[in-house]
Amino acid sequence: MVNTAQRQYLEAEVLGASPVKLVEILYRAAVESVAAARRHLRSGEIRERSSSITKASAIVNELMLSLDHSRGGDISRNLVELYAYMQTCLIEANTRQIDPPLAEVEQLLNVLWDAWRAVPQTLEISPRENHGRETQAPETYAAAFEPDAEYVPISCAG
Repeated sequence: MVNTAQRQYLEAEVLGASPVKLVEILYRAAVESVAAARRHLRSGEIRERSSSITKASAIVNELMLSLDHSRGGDISRNLVELYAYMQTCLIEANTRQIDPPLAEVEQLLNVLWDAWRAVPQTLEISPRENHGRETQAPETYAAAFEPDAEYVPISCAG
């Protein structure tokens, strides 16, 4: 159970967060939930494992519902498919009580979380609200991705 000080800190963080920061908080919580599920699986703690997987699934669902399909284009559509895939892996991990789907979801969430942290907070400020500050172009944070890195597909099938 989360103690009162931690809960108050999280509440203050969420209430004061920008939309970009809120998504980052969701990714962090999803990664933490999947990591907890993996620990509980190793320890044989069935109820706790199931609870952590359910929490991770709810967060992934929230991330899916937060997508703006009118402005998101291909990225939005691809994320919906990726989130649906993660949901399938989480269900498989919970029903079969196996680690590989959890490990894969944790890896995928970490990649998305890392990418999201590279998004400049200034991107969400409209030019009118920006008061002369420069906003960073997408090229500025493109370096966070390694286009020459070898792609190795991963599968939730154990």
